[in-house]
Amino acid sequence: MKRILVVEDNETNMYLIGFILRKSEYEVIEARSGEEGVELAIKDKPDLVIMDIQLPGIDGLEATKRIRKTEADGKIPIIALTSYAMTGDKEKALKAGCTGYIEKPINPEAFIGEIEKFL
Repeated sequence: MKRILVVEDNETNMYLIGFILRKSEYEVIEARSGEEGVELAIKDKPDLVIMDIQLPGIDGLEATKRIRKTEADGKIPIIALTSYAMTGDKEKALKAGCTGYIEKPINPEAFIGEIEKFL
């Protein structure tokens, strides 16, 4: 079973994302801050990371950069997830080390399709 680390501070979004992923038979690891996301990425070495950009403490871009600097990285796909889709945001996420970019609100069918592209 593929393991996906979801880094998301909004409980409603975490529930929805977790529900969709579990329904598609993925194991979900949950982190609610950038710091916790970095720790769990290093410790658990998931198959993919879904990284919210707006997080308490360090943001998702900084968390992505920190994961990319670790030996545990192993080129884990990291998908940026944001509701603040402004011009240039996708480029910033990719420059920080994200592999892909998904805008909120998520469409459940399209969401799983996007995730599966990176697994």
